[in-house]
Amino acid sequence: MEGNKTSHPLLRGGRILCSSSHGFTPAQMQTLASICEVLIPPLPLPEEKKPMDPPLQYFYKASGSHPPIPDETAEMLVKRSLPPAVSLVSLVLKILSFRLGTLLLCGRLCLSREWPLIHKFSELSVERREEILMQWSRGRCLIVLRVVFVLIKTFCLFTFFSRTDENSENPTWKAIGYHVDNREKKTYPQGRPLEKGIIEAIHENDSSFVQSLTQKGLQVIDDPEHNIYKIKCDVVVIGSGCGGGVAAGVLASSGQKVVVLEKGNYFVPEDYSSLEGPSMSELYEGGGIMSTVDMQISLWAGSTVGGGSAVNWSASIRTPENVLREWSVDHRIPFFGNHEYHSAMDAVCKRLGVTDKCSEEGFQNQIFRKGCENLGLKVDQAPRNSSENHFCGSCNLGCRTGDKKGTDSTWLVDAVACGAVIVTGTKAERFILVDNDNGRRKKRCLGVIATALNNNLTKKLQIEAKVTVSACGSLLTPPLMISSGLQNPNIGRNLHLHPSLLAWGYFPEDASGIKGKIFEGGIITSLHRVVSGDSKMVALIQAAALGPATYAALSPWISGGDLKERMLKLPRTAHLYPLVRNQGTGKVMEEGKIKYRLSEIDEENLRTGLRQALRILIAAGAEEVGTYRSDGQRIKCRGLTNASLEEFLDDVSSTGGMQSKNETWNIYFTAHHMASCRMGATEEEGAVDENGESWEAEGLFVSDGSVLPTAIGVNPMITIQSTSYCISSRIAKKFKRETKPDVDQRV
Repeated sequence: MEGNKTSHPLLRGGRILCSSSHGFTPAQMQTLASICEVLIPPLPLPEEKKPMDPPLQYFYKASGSHPPIPDETAEMLVKRSLPPAVSLVSLVLKILSFRLGTLLLCGRLCLSREWPLIHKFSELSVERREEILMQWSRGRCLIVLRVVFVLIKTFCLFTFFSRTDENSENPTWKAIGYHVDNREKKTYPQGRPLEKGIIEAIHENDSSFVQSLTQKGLQVIDDPEHNIYKIKCDVVVIGSGCGGGVAAGVLASSGQKVVVLEKGNYFVPEDYSSLEGPSMSELYEGGGIMSTVDMQISLWAGSTVGGGSAVNWSASIRTPENVLREWSVDHRIPFFGNHEYHSAMDAVCKRLGVTDKCSEEGFQNQIFRKGCENLGLKVDQAPRNSSENHFCGSCNLGCRTGDKKGTDSTWLVDAVACGAVIVTGTKAERFILVDNDNGRRKKRCLGVIATALNNNLTKKLQIEAKVTVSACGSLLTPPLMISSGLQNPNIGRNLHLHPSLLAWGYFPEDASGIKGKIFEGGIITSLHRVVSGDSKMVALIQAAALGPATYAALSPWISGGDLKERMLKLPRTAHLYPLVRNQGTGKVMEEGKIKYRLSEIDEENLRTGLRQALRILIAAGAEEVGTYRSDGQRIKCRGLTNASLEEFLDDVSSTGGMQSKNETWNIYFTAHHMASCRMGATEEEGAVDENGESWEAEGLFVSDGSVLPTAIGVNPMITIQSTSYCISSRIAKKFKRETKPDVDQRV
């Protein structure tokens, strides 16, 4: 793929596995390979598809057991899973490598009338192994086997459909009708937008790093005794996404010397490859494969310069008025109900160039709109932070045209123009907190200790600042605060996630009258609000962006044959999902350990939204529709009677996560994380006050989605940026008051 040779090396793919570091034994790998073979089995060529072109032949003959798929699956599983999950998989693989162990976990299916009477897992036929995996998926007793099944299935299928060769190609893509976005990229002949202020730690060593910092106008002291670099500034902002980017832009523009710390790397449109595997790995937290501890909810969060704004789906929806009233009245946070916040939303939307115009919709949104119109449902244009001509279906992997306006191309550009410095590849470890005997709070924050992720930088960074702003997001700000010794009981609790479920509909090429494929066109350009009898919004239905690897990993696995048939239909399989304003909450006290429980009303609202999404797909002319329930729930639409439809919809459920005792179960997904360090009128009600300042530490502010009092019920980008705008504007005014000379000095 010629175009991707110009992409950033980290985003090109084509990784060759020279040696493995997963730690599994040869016997365990033999078992894992035999599981991968069942998940993606070599199949005979269907008679109805003969004669078959070479890509289809390859696809049907391809097997998950072929090297290096098992080793790469193991590598990803070990790298992306929590240690207890890795230990569980390792134990099960070890047990299955013995005959008696296989008997213990697989029962009669491993027995034979011929010697040896008991077969170990890898010796069984593919058919027997397939039956065993389905038992694990449906089993109600040994839930741990279901967990092992889902882990291996997720990483194996993601690896198989995302890995690329040295030419950035995957041999299965031609067979399934998928192609990587190859539209012309935006280039920057005059240099990258943040070049003036960026320091990329990945390219630095100890000597060059100090020089780079000094050249950017920072005071740096090398402290060999404590093995640290002391860096002085007015404000240090941790994170560069929707919260951090705005904070950096506003505070730098007010005259403060700002340093932004970002764990991820810096990419611009010409760097993006639109390759799902390396892009997810580099642009998302946990490589895009992250979940709650119980694996019930799959989570997506940006981890690059620009954070979530660099990879989100462009929806730019203002905070609903009923939410603002609730926050200002019930939660007693006044600025959400006055002119200050509405002015902030205006400023944010203007800076992002938000428009609700769309000159051309892609396949999924045309299907969505057609279904709504056929049912007489209201469908709205989705406001987006891009031009009306933006026709990009791969913005979730970085916007290669540069049309989408994330913080990396807006607020951070403003910050750098005013002297801000952005240090990438650095991870904050803890805040510098000291006793504050004469202050308003028990502690005072003097900055942050951070570590460069590049081993060539051997010293820690001690950024000393008058104000410290945590903008790591709702999943990372709480663990950072807790590891620093802060103890407010609201830190890490009250987490809201907007959990969602997917509905799909298959539209054969010429049956619907709508051309295109699901990965073409704007991701979210239409919206439908599902309302209750009292006109309250129950769910917000939108289209989703799924590449082949993510689709395969999330989809229910019924059999190897079913998987391959699903993948062949992927380009014409439209996806919709309901987003609900959830009442259930969770907590995140340690990095990577996220717990969450849906409430009954959340489950009911999700069910209502999911049913409506299915109705819309059917009304649009789908040949077949279904959900992502573990049993592959689906129904053919041709000749479908109202009675049969209602019977099908009655069986649609949203309850039962993977570790439930139900035979069938769902996996939810979310890209919205809020309220884990919420604002409160008192320290009993929140982790920070209405200025975003910690109740425990003076000079420590939080300016990201974690400060929102509750869930919003719509895509949160505009709300997070507007809230950050208010918080950072108040910090700027505080700086101005403190530096203003008094009357006697002026005289």
